[in-house]
Amino acid sequence: MDAAMLQKMRDGKGFIAALDQSGGSTPKALRLYGIEESEYSGEAEMFDLIHGMRSRIITSPSFTGERILGAILFEMTMDRQIDGMGTAEYLWTQKQVVPILKVDKGLEAEANGVQLMKPMPDLDKLLARAKAKGIFGTKMRSVIKQANPAGIKAVVDQQFEVGRQIVAAGLVPIIEPEVDIKCPDKAQAEELLKAALKAQLDKLPEGQLVMLKLTIPSKDNLYADLITHPRVLKVVALSGGYSRAEANEKLARQKGMVASFSRALTEGLTAQQSAAEFDAALDAAIESIYQASKT
Repeated sequence: MDAAMLQKMRDGKGFIAALDQSGGSTPKALRLYGIEESEYSGEAEMFDLIHGMRSRIITSPSFTGERILGAILFEMTMDRQIDGMGTAEYLWTQKQVVPILKVDKGLEAEANGVQLMKPMPDLDKLLARAKAKGIFGTKMRSVIKQANPAGIKAVVDQQFEVGRQIVAAGLVPIIEPEVDIKCPDKAQAEELLKAALKAQLDKLPEGQLVMLKLTIPSKDNLYADLITHPRVLKVVALSGGYSRAEANEKLARQKGMVASFSRALTEGLTAQQSAAEFDAALDAAIESIYQASKT
């Protein structure tokens, strides 16, 4: 792994921008950005438009390594260019923002109160390609909808099994077992998740590092001992469907946890804004999330 990127992620101030909406969530992201489905036809046009939105965010003067540690990219974004450079190279060389790749292929149907990740048969090839393009780490998401011990154990076991494959490829995995904010027994699910995560972290050999991306817990500072665990590089929070104001308010109470927001970051940005309006709105969003992450 890249030593400079590792140091930035370990010691830098700021948060991770999640710019990794995939095929299924892209129409919604574009709609929130002010582009209706009637304004484009087919996947190619849709992905051109979402890349345009991501490029506009990444090239904005307010999007820099001063307040942003890393950015999570969709595979197609990694494969495209910004200002004539591969996106990962542009992020690191021009913005000092660490590039991270979303690698999961979506979710299985719910069973035992959880949704596991779909199989990733081509993961090794993708990891090799990512490393060649200058990617530092990866992200993969599962979802917990009930406080079901067997389901939660299955989610964490799968995340770490794939995580070990990612570590072996020389990248740092972000383990993301999201607890649905609508989970009826969310606090209990989080206690079960914490225990399962700690059990897996304790098994990791010395020198192996992971990051954790977790729902902001119902009990403040529940994850304090995961944040200080020697195998954990960073613990970041997903916004999980909360508004930016609500996510920031909840995050600010979590010591040592920083944001990795997607929809909460892009809230209020539209295709119709002028460059000045867009940059001002993005700057305000970045500053509010940066402040909430300074705990």
